[in-house]
This record gives sequence, structure tokens and C-alpha cells, in this order.
Amino acid sequence: MTAIKGATAAVTGAASGIGRALALELAHRGCDLALADRDEAGLQAVAAEIGRDARRKVTTHRADVAEPEEIADFAQAATSAHPALNILINNAGVALFGQFGEIDQAQMDWLFNINFWGVVHSTRAFLGHLSRQREAHIANISSIFGIIAPPGQTAYCAAKFAVRGFSESLRHELQMANSPIRLSVVHPGGVATNIARNSRTGSGVADNAFRAQSIERFDTMARTPPEAAARRIIEGIEKNQPRILIGSDARMMDLLQHFRPATYWAPLARRFEKAAAKVGK
Repeated sequence: MTAIKGATAAVTGAASGIGRALALELAHRGCDLALADRDEAGLQAVAAEIGRDARRKVTTHRADVAEPEEIADFAQAATSAHPALNILINNAGVALFGQFGEIDQAQMDWLFNINFWGVVHSTRAFLGHLSRQREAHIANISSIFGIIAPPGQTAYCAAKFAVRGFSESLRHELQMANSPIRLSVVHPGGVATNIARNSRTGSGVADNAFRAQSIERFDTMARTPPEAAARRIIEGIEKNQPRILIGSDARMMDLLQHFRPATYWAPLARRFEKAAAKVGK
């Protein structure tokens, strides 16, 4: 078990969405926090909300996870302020809509620098400190799109599959080394956050209605509240679960992919089309 009460967690992307929900729930359960995000005003709002409800030590850190130097500065500041920090949750992420031919390389690099390299650089920056704790835990947020790969998500799926592969390999290395660090990879299904509304669209997308349609479809499928996602992640950390699926949709898609690893998309596409049609009525 990884105890939450009395622990200290570093959380990236903590100003909104799942990251904000994680910060609030962790504090409620007796965990001190080092919170990072580009959105300083959002971080201050989360810290103020925690301060009204829980007496926890909370530090906020302006950091862009796409910049390795800023991640390194965050890790140094966080571990200096919280010498017993023993949980790292790499949550920050972005979305990019468009088929492969509609996305330019700069856009794909932008997404990878946040969704994949941000996880790698953050893990590297905190790993030495975590390895010196009596018990420690890393939770890396992948996605159900790190298990299945729908069309129109080549960049996002590539990054989230990469997070999964990196995390699973590192977990095995830590086990072989008898490290005190446990590692979970998290696969959320549709979670009701603003990630789609804050997304970018491929520079080659010619259909002006494409973005609105993509957001509407995401909103149709995003049924899990971020608070429920946060509780599930924390439960997985507490139980040292190597793989954390969030939502009945994620569990269904994971099961379908298991039984139809090369042909899962056709039945899923029909299911999504039916769901979208119901909402449109």
C-alpha cells in the first residue's frame, strides 16, 4: 500500500481538469502538495480552495512541462520545499484534432513535447529524490487512446501509447532493482474536462465545422466527472495497481481490444455513431 495521509505529492497540470480534482482530493485525504501548471491564476485558485477546506502545506510552481529546464526547476523547488515528497503524478496533457495528413510536424512536436516528453523529463527530474524515500509512487497519465487508436488521433495516440510503453518498461526496471518506487500507468476514458475545448486543430483541416463536431463528439462520450477520475487514480495509487482504467467506457474498450486486437475499430465506430445520433436528436 502507498499511504496518502501524511504523504506529499507533486502534480503537473494541476490548475484544471483531472489535475485540479486530484489536488483537492489529495489534500482532503491529508496529503501535502507541490502543484505545477502554466496557468498561475488557476494554480492560485486551487491553492486557495484547498486552504479553505484543509490545513495542508501547498506550494505552487509555474512550469511548462514542454520545457525540460522548467521541469528541472520545478523538481528542485518542490523537493526543497517538501523534503519528504514521495508521490509524482504526471498529469499535464493537450489534444490535437486532425488526420495525419492534416497535421504539420510542428504541431505533432508540440503535442509530443507535452504529452510524452513532459512525462519523461518529469520522471527523470524526480526519480533520484523518489528513490531515496521509504516508499514512493509515480502515476503517469496515458489514456484509453494509449490502448486503442481511433482515426483522427494519430499524434495523441502515438504520444499516449509511448507513455504506456515508457511507463511499463520503467516499472519493470524498478522492480528488478528492488526500488521503493511503484509505478502506475493511468488510462482514462471520456472524462468531462476542457481538454477538447482547449485543443488545437490540424493546420490542414479545411472543414470549418470539424473542430465543433470533434468537440461535440468528445463531450458526448466524456461522462466521467474529473472528481470520480481523481478518486479512482488515488485508489489505484493506494493499492499500488500497475494499471488504472477509468470509466466503464475505458473498461469496455480495453476488453474489446483484448479480444479483437486488430479489428476493434469497426464495432467501436458503430457504437460511437449511435451515441452521437442519440445526442443529436
